[in-house]
Amino acid sequence: MSSAMYNKMWHQTQEALGSLLNKESQKVIEPQRNQAFIFQTLATFYIKYVQIFRNLENVYDQIVHPQKRILIRKILDGVMGRILELKNEMVELELTEFHYFDDILQDLKLAPQQLDIPIPKYFLKEKLEVIKGREKILAQILADTGLEISNMTRPVKGISLEESVKLIQVAERARQGCLRAMFMKQIFLREQRAKHARVLGDKITDVTTAALHIQKVWRGFHQCKKTERQREEEMVFLGMNPPPMFNEVSATITQATKVTCLRNEMQLKHEEHYREALVTIKGDLKLIEGPDIKENLQDQIRRWFIECRNLTGAFPDYPDVEEGGSAIIFSNKTPQQVIDDIIAHQEDEEKNKRKKKEKKAKKGKEKGKEKGKKGKKEKRQKAKDLTADRSIESLFKELVEEELLIQPLKVNLSDYIGEYSYLGTTLRQVAIEPMPSLMDVRQLIALYGILPLGSAAVHEKAPFVRSLLLAGPSGVGKNMLVHAICTETGANLFNLSSANIAGKYPGKSGLQMMLHMVLKMEPKRLKKQLPKILKLLKPNDRILIVGTTHRPFDAELQSFCRVYQKIILVPRPDYASRYVLWKQIIQRRGGVITNALNVSCLAKVTDGFTQGHIVEAIRGVLTDRRVRQQTRKPLVALEFVVALSSMSPVYLEEEDSFKDWYAKTPMGKKRNLALTEGSTGKERDKGEKKEKKGEKEKKKK
Repeated sequence: MSSAMYNKMWHQTQEALGSLLNKESQKVIEPQRNQAFIFQTLATFYIKYVQIFRNLENVYDQIVHPQKRILIRKILDGVMGRILELKNEMVELELTEFHYFDDILQDLKLAPQQLDIPIPKYFLKEKLEVIKGREKILAQILADTGLEISNMTRPVKGISLEESVKLIQVAERARQGCLRAMFMKQIFLREQRAKHARVLGDKITDVTTAALHIQKVWRGFHQCKKTERQREEEMVFLGMNPPPMFNEVSATITQATKVTCLRNEMQLKHEEHYREALVTIKGDLKLIEGPDIKENLQDQIRRWFIECRNLTGAFPDYPDVEEGGSAIIFSNKTPQQVIDDIIAHQEDEEKNKRKKKEKKAKKGKEKGKEKGKKGKKEKRQKAKDLTADRSIESLFKELVEEELLIQPLKVNLSDYIGEYSYLGTTLRQVAIEPMPSLMDVRQLIALYGILPLGSAAVHEKAPFVRSLLLAGPSGVGKNMLVHAICTETGANLFNLSSANIAGKYPGKSGLQMMLHMVLKMEPKRLKKQLPKILKLLKPNDRILIVGTTHRPFDAELQSFCRVYQKIILVPRPDYASRYVLWKQIIQRRGGVITNALNVSCLAKVTDGFTQGHIVEAIRGVLTDRRVRQQTRKPLVALEFVVALSSMSPVYLEEEDSFKDWYAKTPMGKKRNLALTEGSTGKERDKGEKKEKKGEKEKKKK
């Protein structure tokens, strides 16, 4: 798009934001007690802010005017913070992390995809050089030490000698069986051809009749192909099937990518010119208008002193630097107001001095009793720098060598495929708590993990989230989400799992060193020390602790709740998510979806299987040889079902155990209590209505 189009989008976004702020101020003036109405209002504001956020992110990424970009950046950070505030208010109101807006989306005529939280591109653009330099240093350290990047190599499972012999025997017998079957097929076809030749040889003696038979068969075959082609074109036209060039990049997208790169280059050039202009204009002002400005300010200060003397009869004290210096004089205050402020400040100082003297007198009396305690407190308050004599490079190298600092996988949050839950509001209306969808989990990761880590302004001002816990069955993508957070924000990834830190930095001194470097410790002491460390984290510290577990019910619940501020339950995929998963991953692996492959049947049959199972089955079926055979042998659902037959799914009992565990968490308890109170309130209302009806009937009789 052109610059005029982005400017138009910017003006439209300004108008939408202004009208939304006016509506918010009106709703604040009119308080409501109905919880459902309040949630509808908050959810509507949330959805509208998300739409504004999407437009602002697009405008900020492509607009080239440097001064407009500064303003848009401030508004963009403010909108992100407001989205997080609204999310926090909805969580406190409904006492659940997952919300469903299908009815509101229908009223606003929006698609669920428009509710997706975008990741601002400036998160990585602004520190691209830092990330590249860090990757170079990491690669150099790994090359020097001979280590390999953990998490990049897939673990290889070893098998016993008996299993390997059995595997070879099965493969060899299968090979011999295939050869025997091919040999028997050739014999059968030869006999069939000879039989047909004997039967038809006596009947068809005329060449014209034979030609007519050939024409009939060919015309039938040609018409079948033509009908199939027309049917395929009709399905593509109706949007039921993807176009034949669906996976290939079109010329329009290529041109749009080139234009985007050119606009990014123009942004850098305009930014450099803007900074240079600031320096030159500031220098010119100092040279040309500096003396005049200085004289005007001195005249104002003299005038202020004379006015104060006329009012009080004495010259006032010049404000100290701590109080603001001459800036106080040039504030929008009268001389009398400034004098009152100075007098009030002097009185406060005198009161503080008296209090200090009284405290010193009390401490002098009890000095002998509390001498030892006082020394201990002072020592606790002082924080020693255990690595003051070491450089950042040496600490970085040590962490890499100990495999505590690892390189995250290049995974984007959009790679976590999932679909929206279309029946969430409907199920809640009939008092059924729905399981969250994968898109809901992706939304929470973007809100709680990526946006605060990516923007310093959002991290400081928005609701502060120190730690996250991702709990769910094996294979649902918990580790993938952790790597996606680091990839989208360019953050460092420290592996604090119990298996990784066991045996490292032993002893008390080693524990202190580990805490000082990357907040690490022994697994046995992790339960006691981690809550203390979380209290030390401030909004200025852009640090997020993310835990993953597939068996949370085996651990102590109170320790979990003390450490992790937000607990996110990652479920197995539902039907809609499985359908999208099968379709997209097959196409990514080079598969072609035809009418012979029933994706809907696959999604229905694989109920209970996780994303890991689906990816592993597709990887096992779509080998290079099988991809080449697709032209004459299209994919069928049975191939994937056979690959899944050796895997164990997530049964309902395991899913119920996760639900029961989450119901015992503080958020789960509050939610259950609110639901029970709501149901009892409805029953009371029904009982009162029945009693009133009964009284009316008695009166009529």
